[in-house]
Amino acid sequence: MKFGMFIGLQLPRPWYDGDEGRLFNDALDQVELADRLGLDYVWAQEHHFLEEYSHSSAPEVFLAACSQRTSRIRLGHGIAVMSPHFNAPARVAERIATLDLISGGRVEWGTGESGTRLELEGFGVDFVDKRPMWAEAVRECVRMQCLDPYPGYQGRYFSMPARNVVPKPLQKPHPPLWAACSNRDSLKLAARLGMGALTFAFTDAREARFWVEEYYETFRTECAPIGRAVNPNVAVLNGFMCHRDPEVALARGVEGAQFFAYGLGHYWRDGIHVPGRLNLWQEFKRRPASEAEAIQRDRKKAGMGGIGSPAELIDNFRSYEEAGVDQLILLQQCGNYRQEHVLESLELFATEVLPQFKERGAERERRKGLELAPYIAAAMERIAPLNALGEVPEVPAYPRLWAMQGGAAQDLTPDRRPGMAALWQMQVGGGTGKPVAKDPSPGSER
Repeated sequence: MKFGMFIGLQLPRPWYDGDEGRLFNDALDQVELADRLGLDYVWAQEHHFLEEYSHSSAPEVFLAACSQRTSRIRLGHGIAVMSPHFNAPARVAERIATLDLISGGRVEWGTGESGTRLELEGFGVDFVDKRPMWAEAVRECVRMQCLDPYPGYQGRYFSMPARNVVPKPLQKPHPPLWAACSNRDSLKLAARLGMGALTFAFTDAREARFWVEEYYETFRTECAPIGRAVNPNVAVLNGFMCHRDPEVALARGVEGAQFFAYGLGHYWRDGIHVPGRLNLWQEFKRRPASEAEAIQRDRKKAGMGGIGSPAELIDNFRSYEEAGVDQLILLQQCGNYRQEHVLESLELFATEVLPQFKERGAERERRKGLELAPYIAAAMERIAPLNALGEVPEVPAYPRLWAMQGGAAQDLTPDRRPGMAALWQMQVGGGTGKPVAKDPSPGSER
């Protein structure tokens, strides 16, 4: 079983000048240490407007910084939101390829739909459209990375003409594809499409076994890949704080993991949010004592088996390994965790826990590869051929186009530029839409 780390960039209120910069720099230090210690993956979220819960709105920038401070750890989008309203598909293809090149081929391409009302409506996405948007964008982004040129597309949610999308990724045919999975249906969909399953909700080992068995049964019998390669893997999130004294680990780690779960429920399920006004940390601290006590009584069930002593972690993580989980993702940064505690926890984990699993990892991967080989071969045979473009259409530059059409050069002064007249009036009119005279005196205002 492999291990990853989860970068949520949580920042509970109150906020002070410099807090966000410190948060990002601390996270980069954590990733650099994890790379040196031998962890396998780092996963960076993409979320928008989710105050306190996640300030990770540009994971491609964060992961690019990680790429220059590390040498071996895999760089995972956990996830890239694929809706064209969030990210134009060509831009996703370009960013993934660029990160893959500058990292030496270390990108894991996690994908997802987004699911909160704040995010979806903030980008003009109807909830019922989010899954078909995701599927359309993933399929076409893959084709953009594999075709030279991309022949263009007229679709339901986005369209673009024939273009050669550059650069192309270092990993061929493209970086490994993953899908965010929050329930049984999305897990089985990931298996059917040949994508790894990223489960970012707390799951106990017993439930994880059921998910793993269902995922691989679906992969063996129904896989028709959405990409040009398959990535049969199941990754599960778990709370994390390691200390030789289990009581110290609990004191340092439980509250942050509880805050992660609380924020998940607030934004995805039952919260009423007031942007820029609600204090989520304060609301969390006011929750009924019974909720906190229930989670602490059954840490394994709540996904908190990674909070404890090295011996406890070895025992708890072994149950996930035996359940068939391919990767355990450690929630090492959440709530008000202190940086020195996070770094100390990672060091102790790498010294006393990680070697127990590294020893078995290579042999487990070898057996898994042999067992899945015929099913992977069958899935690969179901991949439809790429429809390359025959005669590539010419695209004259604008002046050449106008000349070819028999017209004169266009007048492109701001007030005559196509589509710009109204905007020009708005700028001159101070946002009123009405032009006003400009006072030429220095320092005057419109």
